[in-house]
Amino acid sequence: MNTAIERVTRRIIERSKPHREAYLKRIDENRGRGVFRDRLECSNLAHDLAACGQSCRQALMSDDVPNIAIITAYNDLVSAHEPYRAYPEVLKKAVAEAGGNAQVAGGVPAMCDGITQGEPGMDLSLMSRDVIAMSTVIALCHNVFDGAMLLGICDKILPGLLMGALQFGYLPMILVPGGPMTSGIEHSEKNKVRALFAQGKVGRKEMLETEVKAYHSPGTCTFYGTANSNQLMAEMLGMHLPGASFVNANTPLRRALTIAAAKQVTGMTSLGDNYTPIGHVISEKSVVNAMVGLMASGGSTNETMHLVAIARAAGIRIDWADFEEISDNVPLIVRIYPNGSGDINTFQQAGGMAVFIRELLENGMLHEDVQTVAGQGFGRYTQQPVLEGDQAAWKDGPARSSDPGTISTVQEPMDKVGGTKILQGNLGRAVMKISALKDGENTYVEAPAMVFHSQQELEDAFHEGRLDQDLVAVVRFQGPRANGMPELHKLIMFLTVVMQRGYTVGLVTDGRLSGASGTVPFAIHCTPEAAAGGNIARIRDGDVIVMDAANSRLEVKVDRAEFEQRPCATADLKASHYGLGRQIFAALRKEQLGADEGASAIFAYTTEDKTE
Repeated sequence: MNTAIERVTRRIIERSKPHREAYLKRIDENRGRGVFRDRLECSNLAHDLAACGQSCRQALMSDDVPNIAIITAYNDLVSAHEPYRAYPEVLKKAVAEAGGNAQVAGGVPAMCDGITQGEPGMDLSLMSRDVIAMSTVIALCHNVFDGAMLLGICDKILPGLLMGALQFGYLPMILVPGGPMTSGIEHSEKNKVRALFAQGKVGRKEMLETEVKAYHSPGTCTFYGTANSNQLMAEMLGMHLPGASFVNANTPLRRALTIAAAKQVTGMTSLGDNYTPIGHVISEKSVVNAMVGLMASGGSTNETMHLVAIARAAGIRIDWADFEEISDNVPLIVRIYPNGSGDINTFQQAGGMAVFIRELLENGMLHEDVQTVAGQGFGRYTQQPVLEGDQAAWKDGPARSSDPGTISTVQEPMDKVGGTKILQGNLGRAVMKISALKDGENTYVEAPAMVFHSQQELEDAFHEGRLDQDLVAVVRFQGPRANGMPELHKLIMFLTVVMQRGYTVGLVTDGRLSGASGTVPFAIHCTPEAAAGGNIARIRDGDVIVMDAANSRLEVKVDRAEFEQRPCATADLKASHYGLGRQIFAALRKEQLGADEGASAIFAYTTEDKTE
């Protein structure tokens, strides 16, 4: 086992000990002895039975038939979730064939960051994760379920489902993915048109036609952004069946994997001999596996918050320093857009998760001794699913990638370090995605600051020509407490155009960027945020800022005494607190923890989270 991975794991186990022990104790106390619905009064159970058909009613009146919840993020607005339309009936039939019963316990919201990028609705994106977690809890609180299937994929949905599901850590659960869409036009072609559109050189009609060629059908978007990073993370956590993450939507194998997932979770309840609760699947070692997978693949920067929050829900404490040490000791072995030219389908064709996991396992970078929804041991995940008739079966995956330019080896990596760096200095801590920077370029930036308090201010400056100079754009008051921490992906094209004009450009912000953002060097998730009195609020126009990935440094070159005496800037945030219903999220916004703590409000008052 890699010594650095072992060291980080031991540190996490020790740091988490009181919280994890309390969490596991609750799992043991709440483990089922018989079906959970037998604990209800007859009148209570009758309300559940009233909604059932005859076969469902007969099953629920039995005292040995497991009842499996279906929690779905279906809507036909989000392309990744549209395939879930037909899942409930397929899942119910499969669970019945496995000797159980299934009911749709509830739905959770699923907003699309792609639709809301640069729009007011994006202010609700990250906070929707807490809403999803709470909605999951509401769905399961009827206490009539012996297990659950979680249907969710995209940016905040999968993390929110897990954060809520882990409150019921004694129940077995499985994530049921929907799969990516097939590939559209190449991302380089799309980005050329985007750059022309930003400069007013092509019109809206041509821009829309190009975008529709990229995002063209049901299924997850194909770039390696947060949605597909979520899928890789879920498999690394052992929450997917092996190889289930990236099988295309609406294909026979996808359907077979969905049926297999339903049958698998039905056999994992406390009524049988294969009791596998979610709180045991998500452990310190599986969380480290997920961190390794994200660093080795150049995953989305959003996962530095999502995985912290998911782990916290299981009584596990991870810190950005853990990401930093793993990234320094795990090489980058995947290149797909925005880190390369291919997409998630290219990754799958090169050998996908089976090859990726085999390479990391064989080089001692993953814990093999973990519990998964497929059984004990992570070695099973070097297998890949195939169709045998109309059923899913598994065979050994290929020994090596068929496309070394997409999935390489630890001995001959794309980069000797992982995809993400943690920067720190007198501006606090921030995240930089170095895997998206071409050939490691632009990992050092030193330039004067130009300060903005909104995305619109920066866009206006671009159109007025004021950005045509060496600069570090500082976009502040974009953190969790300020306005919900929206993604600032809209700004990347403007800054990219300035870079293409020959200027040195960087970005420092307490806001977010998606896993799809590349080209421009950025220090994001800067914490403490401006709205919480962080030093990013002390920066003034013209201050020289240094972003230095090689030395993990983020600082403003101002005399220390002078800098500390400066008052923090303030911003009028009323415009981002009202409209599109944003006003009713005031309570959540007020209680958001910092980005390095998971940027969530739901852990602020729970008893075990006060045990620091």
